[in-house]
Amino acid sequence: MSRASIKIGMVQQANTSDIESNLSKLEISIRDCAEKGAELIVLQELHNSLYFCQTENTDTFDLAESIPGPSTERFGKLAKELNIVLVTSLFEKRAPGIYHNTAVILDKDGSISGKYRKMHIPDDPAYYEKFYFTPGDLGFKPILTSVGKLGVLVCWDQWYPEAARIMAMQGADLLIYPTAIGWESTDSDEEKERQKDAWMISQRGHAVANGLPVISVNRVGHEPDPSNQTKGIQFWGNSFVAGPQGEFLAQASSGNEETLILDIDLKKGENVRRIWPFFRDRRIDAYESILKRFID
Repeated sequence: MSRASIKIGMVQQANTSDIESNLSKLEISIRDCAEKGAELIVLQELHNSLYFCQTENTDTFDLAESIPGPSTERFGKLAKELNIVLVTSLFEKRAPGIYHNTAVILDKDGSISGKYRKMHIPDDPAYYEKFYFTPGDLGFKPILTSVGKLGVLVCWDQWYPEAARIMAMQGADLLIYPTAIGWESTDSDEEKERQKDAWMISQRGHAVANGLPVISVNRVGHEPDPSNQTKGIQFWGNSFVAGPQGEFLAQASSGNEETLILDIDLKKGENVRRIWPFFRDRRIDAYESILKRFID
């Protein structure tokens, strides 16, 4: 990475069932970030619609689209007009019965630089993603863009140090996590705070262990459960950027729609790796067991 810094933008948004309204609001926020000088803009997970995985409904597959498709065409034109790199998060229809949760990176000329299919798929109450998404098969490969190599992962991937490490080992300049995570209403305030803290600590740990900045963009607002089995999800926002020593560089609120703009020093990671040479000291001769599910 030859450039010293990059100005990034992050869009934390609350969505409704009106997809066109969501898209229009996203466009306004993207333009706002670009007008403030952002070259790289990151959106939240599945940003076109409500987070539909609270229930299992075969009709919901109608929301999926091909890649390239309508969303990549729309956002690609916007990226070209604004001269930005844009990280989007889409419900991909690959073939009948095969769907993915896919991040698509659009470059400054409007073209698709690459895509990443979410590898780790959760299956928890209100997060029934295994019903909808086939696990990714593109591996953990940074995507080369005009602003650098982007280590793009998605939401549940952020709990796995293996994914972050492999991206870093292949030369990613940044780790990026489009996200949709929130609270279940019956949890205590103390438990909610523990969950949010764990989410942040985990990703800050990836920044420290790999000497890389981490960008995590979450959605915000309450989305009801269509089945009425739960009280829905209160997405906790708190989109943030951590530097290569885990330090907070920016953080959004827990309840408001926001855009964040900041400059990231891309040279600092190399300096941090010089004083904390974790890559030098890795015992690659002793890690065979990591490939096992569990060691009895």
